[in-house]
Amino acid sequence: MVRSSVFKSTLALVVVSALGACGGLNFGPPNDNDPNLGLSPTNPNYVETNPDNTIWAIFNRKDNDTSVSVNKYLWSASLEVLNFLPVQSIDPYTGVIVTGYGTPPGGNQSYRATVLIDDPALDARSLNIALQTRGGRTVSKATSRAVEDAILSRAREMRIADAKF
Repeated sequence: MVRSSVFKSTLALVVVSALGACGGLNFGPPNDNDPNLGLSPTNPNYVETNPDNTIWAIFNRKDNDTSVSVNKYLWSASLEVLNFLPVQSIDPYTGVIVTGYGTPPGGNQSYRATVLIDDPALDARSLNIALQTRGGRTVSKATSRAVEDAILSRAREMRIADAKF
């Protein structure tokens, strides 16, 4: 009888010790409230907890220092000179204008243009233009140069007109 009670007590002590060693005798919920405990960021169950790294951070920007590095005269002149081409997409923040196919007044060849204005200076280096024919071939350098010159001339005219006021 004594033997069975000693055996039961020893067995109970071993079970309690084994359970206590697993959890450090911390019964109840864990003290750490991290939902990502043991998860890698690539795990689909990972919860983003950094407030600056969420979709809502885009709308809650603290700095309003968003500037456009595109020359406004080149931008307006490009749209004005190429007004016979239908605009497909424009992005004033990156300075890209993409047009569809169109025929210039008095011409018989159909063109499309992609314009990149990558500098705020009113300079020929700021303007990059690529023209294509309907067949997908690039146009001659003389035609491309003539369009660039027309855009630059119109941009200079617009700047001079603004300086008078």
